[in-house]
Amino acid sequence: MLLLGYLSLDLCLRTRSGNILQIGLKNREAAGGFWFLMTPSRSTSFVAPNAFGNEAFFGISYGPSCCSLISSYQCVLFGVMRPLPSQSKAESLLCFFPQILVLVKMFSRWSNSHHKDKENDSLLHESKIKELRAALGPLSGRSLKYCTDACLWRYLEARNWNVDKSKKMLEETLKWRSTYKPEEIRWHEVAVEGETGKVSRANFHDRHGRTVLILRPGKQNTTSLDNQLRHLVYLIENAILNLPEGQEQMAWLIDFTGWTLSTSVPIKSARDTINILQNHYPERLAIAFLYNPPRIFEAFWKIVKYFMDTKTFQKVKFVYPKNTDSVELMRSYFDEENLPTEFGGKAILEYNHEEFSKQMIQDDIKSANLWGFNDKVQSVGNGNCGSDVGVAPAAAS
Repeated sequence: MLLLGYLSLDLCLRTRSGNILQIGLKNREAAGGFWFLMTPSRSTSFVAPNAFGNEAFFGISYGPSCCSLISSYQCVLFGVMRPLPSQSKAESLLCFFPQILVLVKMFSRWSNSHHKDKENDSLLHESKIKELRAALGPLSGRSLKYCTDACLWRYLEARNWNVDKSKKMLEETLKWRSTYKPEEIRWHEVAVEGETGKVSRANFHDRHGRTVLILRPGKQNTTSLDNQLRHLVYLIENAILNLPEGQEQMAWLIDFTGWTLSTSVPIKSARDTINILQNHYPERLAIAFLYNPPRIFEAFWKIVKYFMDTKTFQKVKFVYPKNTDSVELMRSYFDEENLPTEFGGKAILEYNHEEFSKQMIQDDIKSANLWGFNDKVQSVGNGNCGSDVGVAPAAAS
C-alpha cells in the first residue's frame, strides 16, 4: 500500500526456505525522514526513535519460528540511511529500494544458512543417539522396550547432549525402574489416593496435543507419603501411555484452591517427587502452571525451588487471575473452551471417581499389553478393582 500523504508501505516476501518477511516503511514526520524495518510475520511492533533525526532506520529481525505462539525476536542486522536534503519523499523511497533488496538477499542467505544449521544439528543428534545406544551395550526385556530413540533423545537433551552424563542418568533410571516397577502399579493399589481427585488426567489436551495432568494439592486425603508418590508416578505413566503419536511431553495444571501449609507435603517428600520427575522422566514435562497460589505458598516455594535443575525450574509458571500477562501465557497453551473454570476457563469439570476408575482399569490393560504381561481385572461397584488381580510380569532386564 503506498500513500504519498503519509507514506506507508507494507510488503510480504517469502524466502526459499519458507521464512516470511514483512517490510514496513513509514514516514516519521517528527523525525523528518523515513524508517523501515524488516521482520518476520507475528513480530511485535518496532519504532525508530527520534534520535535518528533525518536518517532512515532499517533492520532485519528474525525469530525462532513464525508459528511459535510465544517467540522472542532478536535484531540481527540494522543500519541507518540518510536521504539527501534535495530529495523528495518519493525520490528517497526509490533510492532506498536497492538497499532494501540487498538486505532481503542478505536475509535470505542468512535464513538458508540457519536452515542448514538445523539440518546439521539433526544429523549430530542422530549420531549422538547412536553413540549413546552403543555405550549402553546390549539391552533386553523392558529396558530394551524403554530405550527407544525418542527416549535416548530426551536423556541427551536433559544433559545437553553429553553422552557420558546421559548414559549415567539413563542407567540410574533403568536401575530405579527395575526396583520401583512403575509400569506394574495398578489402579486398585492407588485408587484410594484418587478419591478426591487430587491428581487426575484431564479429558482434553493443550494446543500442542499434550496430555494434561490436573493436580489439586488442597484435596489431600491421605497420610501415606509413599502411596501418595506411587499414585503420582502411576498417573505420570498413564499420561505418557495416552500421549498422541509423535508427542513426548505432558502439561500440568495445578489448582491451589483449599491449599494450606497443613495440606502441603513435607519438604523431603517434595524433594523426592522432584527428583523422580526430573531424573527419571526427563523432558516429559513441557510446562507446569501453578494457578493462584496463596501468599503463604511463597515460603514453601523458596525452599522447594532449590531442588530443581534449571530446565525444570524454567518450566514452572505462576498464574494469577489479576495478572494479565500470566493469564495470557496460560491461554496461549490452552483453549479457553477446554480450560476448567477453576483455571479461568469456560469448561465445567467435575471429578467423578467411579468413571475415572473405569478409565484407569482399561488403561491398566493397555499398559499390560504394552509392557508384555497380562492383567486380569475385575471391577466392583465403587469403581475400584477386586483383589483377584493376576499379574505375570515378564522377566525384567
